[in-house]
Amino acid sequence: MKFGMGQAVARVEDPRFLTGRGKYTDDVEFARQTHMYVVRSPHASAEIRRIDVSKAKSAPGVVLVLTGADAEAKGIKGLPPAHLPPDFPIHPKFAPERPLLCAKTVRCIGDPVAAVVAETLDQARDAAELITVDYAPKPVVASAEKAAQPGAPKVWPEMEGNVWLEMRLPPVPAALEAIDNALKGAHHVTKLKLYNNRLSTNSMETRGCVAAPHQLQDKITLYTSSQFPHKVREVIARDVLHFPETQLQVVSGDVGGGFGLKGELYVEEPLSVWAARESGRPVRWMPDRTEAMVSDAHGRDLVATAEMGFDQDGRIVAMRVDNIFNLGAYLLGNGVVTPLLGTMMLTHAYDFPAIDVRTRMVFSHTTPTTPYRGAGRPEANYTVDRLIDAAAAEMGIDPAELRRKNLIPPSKMPYQTKLMHKYDCGDFVKVMDKAIQVADWKGFEKRREESKSQGKLRGIGLTYYIEACGIFNERMELRFDPTGNVSIIAGTHSHGQGHETAFAQLVSGWLGIDMEKIRLIQGDTDQVGFGRGTYGSRSLSVGGSALKMAADGVIEKGRRWAAHLLEAAETDIEFKDGMFAVAGTDKRIPLAKVVELSFVPMGMPIHLGVGIEAVGHSDAPSTFPNGCMICEVEIDPDTGKVDIDRFTAVNDVGLTVNPLLLAGQVHGGVAQGVGQALMENVAFDPDSGQLLTGSFMDYCMPRADDVPNFTIDELPTPTKTNPLGVKGAGEAGTVGATPVVINAILNALRPLGVKDIEMPATPHKVWQAIHAAR
Repeated sequence: MKFGMGQAVARVEDPRFLTGRGKYTDDVEFARQTHMYVVRSPHASAEIRRIDVSKAKSAPGVVLVLTGADAEAKGIKGLPPAHLPPDFPIHPKFAPERPLLCAKTVRCIGDPVAAVVAETLDQARDAAELITVDYAPKPVVASAEKAAQPGAPKVWPEMEGNVWLEMRLPPVPAALEAIDNALKGAHHVTKLKLYNNRLSTNSMETRGCVAAPHQLQDKITLYTSSQFPHKVREVIARDVLHFPETQLQVVSGDVGGGFGLKGELYVEEPLSVWAARESGRPVRWMPDRTEAMVSDAHGRDLVATAEMGFDQDGRIVAMRVDNIFNLGAYLLGNGVVTPLLGTMMLTHAYDFPAIDVRTRMVFSHTTPTTPYRGAGRPEANYTVDRLIDAAAAEMGIDPAELRRKNLIPPSKMPYQTKLMHKYDCGDFVKVMDKAIQVADWKGFEKRREESKSQGKLRGIGLTYYIEACGIFNERMELRFDPTGNVSIIAGTHSHGQGHETAFAQLVSGWLGIDMEKIRLIQGDTDQVGFGRGTYGSRSLSVGGSALKMAADGVIEKGRRWAAHLLEAAETDIEFKDGMFAVAGTDKRIPLAKVVELSFVPMGMPIHLGVGIEAVGHSDAPSTFPNGCMICEVEIDPDTGKVDIDRFTAVNDVGLTVNPLLLAGQVHGGVAQGVGQALMENVAFDPDSGQLLTGSFMDYCMPRADDVPNFTIDELPTPTKTNPLGVKGAGEAGTVGATPVVINAILNALRPLGVKDIEMPATPHKVWQAIHAAR
């Protein structure tokens, strides 16, 4: 059976996962394997006076103990910081590394200070208890807003304060003055201060790694749960441990969720490689959930002070936003991605005449932050959409109508935004109108009365969202074996998205090959020549485009073989449904037969080579998926509990490869957005910087009964910026879900006098808001 683009094919990888045959990092086992335990700081800010590891070294089963002093003695560097693009107009003078093991100073709870390698995990833990660290605690600042203030305790003494980077767009004083005048002269101005709460990713599979030295060659294989294995290899070998990349193989097999968390390099990976090189034995590090919540990078954490001005007709005249992004204690490799995208995407889907954005990236004594599903786009969308929804309520305008007045019309496409991006296509009003129809917007008042009769408050929220995705170039390869089976050697990396299915569908449709004969090879730096991995919803638009080029290369190479075999000119050879044919004749030969003959050891023209294979490359530009979400909630005023009753999402993600996969991606994204809106929150004690949410007893995650059955629909405007016509879809659900849930809650509470509520809108916060208004 051949499947092509647009068909609802069940995921071919699921039987493996559902029957427990997946191969995760935790499934990797070796003879003589050792276990690593990392000793972490109990202080958010302290000087290290002394570390005594003598007792630990002599403890039973201990193979190796490593400290920051050992790293310094070996010339081992820390993790390199994030780098801004070379053409970026501002470049900070100071960009600190993150040490593998802190030797003199700790800057957040959980900072690693020593690593113990032992025969068993229990022995490593017991030995770690014998390590004595003499700390001298220092003052702490645990929030971005406080860290940005003059005189706040410094995270890095080398800096004047804690603001690592400040940028202002537009930078021209005359433009800023014009925005001042526009806001002062506006008929109505809405102002909000919004907190985008910090999140812990809590992927189903925690991070972990196993480093195994090869006994017969100078090489180590690192098995790790990662979204970008080639980058892991490059940074560990080149920047941290300083040895040739050819001596390090990185394997990232099945990955139980990434969400941006695993698109980062962490200290434990080079630590395990270092320990394996020192001990000559496999070294395994697997955290429990609490250690993961302390050591994993977090997401979001933004304070935005914003205002939006409107004229008498309800059209936007200007917007001003002041962002403070919390970098945490260190500048991780992707640490600037969220602030940069969170700034650029403030242009949203609206026709803004003028925008003024000030963005500050701030260090604090907290766990570092990195992209979390959406990476800046949910943060920007939340700011803009909360503003426009509040403005609609303040001006007494229907929220859909106010959006309709300001959404960019198709006639203005392509549309150059005020902040870098250029939207290529989209019909935003048409998508919103379809969502309103599907969600039965007109029937809401009747449902509100029914809820009221049962003592409940009912609210409806609407949001429009847009995001930018698909970055960098990519490499994909197709390689046939003599039996006609084909391997997709992917530079992208699937960690739950269903690439084995989607890519096989595409190749099946392009080359007329049964899906059963197609397999995906990914995540192994020794098998995949090069790849950038998966993040930013790039796999289909960039990776799929590269795969299309590879498929075209297979057809071209096959055409040359077919011309020889059919004794015809290459220009006369046509290809369709897996068959080469001489135009206007009945002479034909299947691709599978061409492949078979291409491997014949003699008697074939050598200039055609041996076998059929092709490499494709793509640097397709960003795409801009968008859509409209409508949510209805019921609130129990006596308890503050919020129940989501209905949720509708109409998306424009371009052409669809597989509707089942698309729906799954949207469902997952919405669930994560709902989690942020209603319950998830990483909390630190403001005085000590202690993590207060270090387990699932304190950090609440959404469960099946917290989310409704979703109504998902599509109204695509195919993009012409890539040959597939696709736009990214993996993060779309997350981008729109948080504001639409909060908008619905506020719609229910406004009749009581509640004008704002901070995420997460827990039952306690909702109950407090109700009683404060009363």
